[in-house]
Amino acid sequence: MDDTVNAFKHQFTLKGATIGPLSGLTFGAKDLFDIAGKVTGCGNPEWEKTHLPATEHAPAVKTLLNAGATLLGKTHTDELAYSLMGANAHYGTPTNSADHRRVPGGSSSGSAAAVAAGLVDIGLGSDTGGSVRLPASFCGVWGIRTTFGALSLEKAMPFTRDFDTIGWFAKTPELMMSTAQSFDMPKGALVKTVLFPVDVWARADARTVEALAPLMAKITAEVDEIRPIVLAPEGLLVWRETFRIIQAAQIWQIHADWILANTPNFGPGIAERFELASKITNSELRSAMRQRDQIAERLSTILQQTAALIMPTSPGPAPFTDATAATLDDFRMRSFDMLCIAGLAGLPQITMPVDAVDNGPVGLSVVGVQDQDRALIEFASRLKSL
Repeated sequence: MDDTVNAFKHQFTLKGATIGPLSGLTFGAKDLFDIAGKVTGCGNPEWEKTHLPATEHAPAVKTLLNAGATLLGKTHTDELAYSLMGANAHYGTPTNSADHRRVPGGSSSGSAAAVAAGLVDIGLGSDTGGSVRLPASFCGVWGIRTTFGALSLEKAMPFTRDFDTIGWFAKTPELMMSTAQSFDMPKGALVKTVLFPVDVWARADARTVEALAPLMAKITAEVDEIRPIVLAPEGLLVWRETFRIIQAAQIWQIHADWILANTPNFGPGIAERFELASKITNSELRSAMRQRDQIAERLSTILQQTAALIMPTSPGPAPFTDATAATLDDFRMRSFDMLCIAGLAGLPQITMPVDAVDNGPVGLSVVGVQDQDRALIEFASRLKSL
């Protein structure tokens, strides 16, 4: 395979089962997942130097191999998964095939880039705060963040305790569904009610809303009801800060010992985020956890079994690769206003490619209740075909 987009950290071939629902297909695995005999590098050279080769495959990798898919290598990730833009100071930035001027998104950058470039059929990733959803939207492919706890993240680098999930990328809804079936995810209930969170839509750029509007106009044909709501009465900034504080505190709890012992040479932005994470107080964390419980309760009240939120995946198309650090960080924080919602309540979210703004893809997302992953894929597939 000629990796023309710098999607892969290591290329190798592990044949999948001869017979299975994914037989004849290929995948790449984010370099957070253990592969027997390989060091899991997590996007950082010091991490790679200080860890031994894995002794067995991560369960998520085993599942895809057993379903018949052939693994073609480990894909790039942002350092320790602590970014959303896809840039890596050590290994370079994977190319966004949809628009080479733009970043691919992260932290599952290589898996998204590999699927977008047609190098693999499926890109295995992880999603904590948007690490599958955002690159999927940026690169113009399908992507899903699964229900929290539904799929095992054993033998994958932990990032947080309360938000980490499995996710994957593909170019078609059919392949998204085949992958979900390979993971033996429950079928779920048919989506009948769509909720239109006006405060989330207000976060999107005008041209992005315009690009998504034609599909939104057709949705009434597929559901019994579509209803506008204000999702966060206290403000999405409160929700974002609640997520940020919990995420940062848990990241520091998990990785502080390794960071302090090895003083890794992190790239721009990464070191600053870990520094900020180290300063989260126990009082701030307790307050954020109480707020998170209230937000989760509100979402459980709003989202009944057959209801789903529909909203832009991000504020707009991917930033340009030559954007300043300040511009990238601003976009990252605005994206969190949208991406934190599913994470705060452990909900599944699928993003589908819809259109482009100045050649940069923009995606539409559907968020449902827990264990509605396959139902969301089915519903999004119907919408895309309208």
